[in-house]
Amino acid sequence: MNTLFCRRLPAGLVLAVLLCRCLAPALAGAQTAVVHPALPAFPALTNSITRFGARGDGVTPATAAIQAAINATSIAGGGTVEIPAGVFLSGPLTLASRIRFQLDAGALLRLLPLEQYPGGTRDPANFLSGNNLQDLAISGAGAVDGQGAPWWPYASDKQSRRPRMIALAACNRVLIENVTLSNSPMFHIAISGHSGNITVRGVTIRANPSTDPVHPGHNTDACDVSGTNILIADCDISVGDDNFTCGGGTSGVLITNCTYGYGHGVSIGSYTRNGGVANLTVTHCTFNNTEAGIRIKSDRDRGGWVRQLAYRDLSMTNVGIPILIYAAYTNTDPVYRGLAKLTAAAAAAYPAAAVAPLTPCYQDLVFSNLTATVLPGHRAGLIWGLPEMAVTNVLLQQIRITADRPFGLYNVQNARVVHAQITTPAGVPPWSVTNAAVTFDTTNATTGER
Repeated sequence: MNTLFCRRLPAGLVLAVLLCRCLAPALAGAQTAVVHPALPAFPALTNSITRFGARGDGVTPATAAIQAAINATSIAGGGTVEIPAGVFLSGPLTLASRIRFQLDAGALLRLLPLEQYPGGTRDPANFLSGNNLQDLAISGAGAVDGQGAPWWPYASDKQSRRPRMIALAACNRVLIENVTLSNSPMFHIAISGHSGNITVRGVTIRANPSTDPVHPGHNTDACDVSGTNILIADCDISVGDDNFTCGGGTSGVLITNCTYGYGHGVSIGSYTRNGGVANLTVTHCTFNNTEAGIRIKSDRDRGGWVRQLAYRDLSMTNVGIPILIYAAYTNTDPVYRGLAKLTAAAAAAYPAAAVAPLTPCYQDLVFSNLTATVLPGHRAGLIWGLPEMAVTNVLLQQIRITADRPFGLYNVQNARVVHAQITTPAGVPPWSVTNAAVTFDTTNATTGER
């Protein structure tokens, strides 16, 4: 075992760490988040949308009929709104409390194409939306197709807007189960606004990767869920942006047994203000061709505390970077945007700023039993704190990564590396460390730049 202190810490950094509003004296977060979301309950009433005039011919818009079925079921006290086998075209729909929105096997609910969607690219409503609802489910063996490809080029147009497929705010007891969601114009699932008791399980989500040369699926996040008491389980996800993400005001999250393909990884941020993120566990998941595996991103204008996170029993193949944690998300300087090539010297030269209420503060991070192979030319990982606010209390345990570039630990304090093996080409050091206090208990502790 050896302890490596790289560079003397500036006095301002020491003071910032001592005064950090989220500092804990010892490593925490090792326990799996205990999450048991309450599930919604519904009356026995079932209304098929065909009773209200919906035609599953793939041609006739069924918006009015589906909305009528939702409204009638809600007025009756709740129940199931059934979408039977067939192809149903629809514009935006407003959900209600105590509604199970059920897509039967063989049912395909398809968004109206861009040229017919109300509001177009200027003011489109989200597709399935609801605010301040209780007891809601979107479930079944059927599918929702967003017909999103014509919308995706507008991702770079700041004057344009795109609808989210499922958009819920301030809702409680929500279940999204077994459905297949594909090609959303923007995010597939977006749940925010102090929501609680959220379960997403057995869901398949598909969109083109953001690197697709013909139809890049920009900003097609799969599962953006912020709130409390959240379970994401047994999902199969491959999209054009974050595979999962959450922001400030989130706690009690368990992500388990999920398969991730293309996308930007299981993320936190970039906005972590307004309550921070705490008590999140990711376990028994696989990542294949994912741009990042685990990602935490923020910056000085949007940060908050992020703490008590555990990542366990993860397998990654052909990923861009297995672990990426940094707080310079909006910096456009090429030196700092090129994270795969960021050096210890460049990280050490990053300008400091005064600690402020929105300074990102990351602490109590556990990574255990993670294996990964990395795309050619990319690095094994990067944990990069700010000069004024180090990433604090980090455990890297039983980590096995093969990559062309080192694992960077920059502005990190109270880090432990236990039985980790970073395999790099001959002449390339496995670790790159600066402005950090790291204890290595491993045979693979050779460091390069300091």
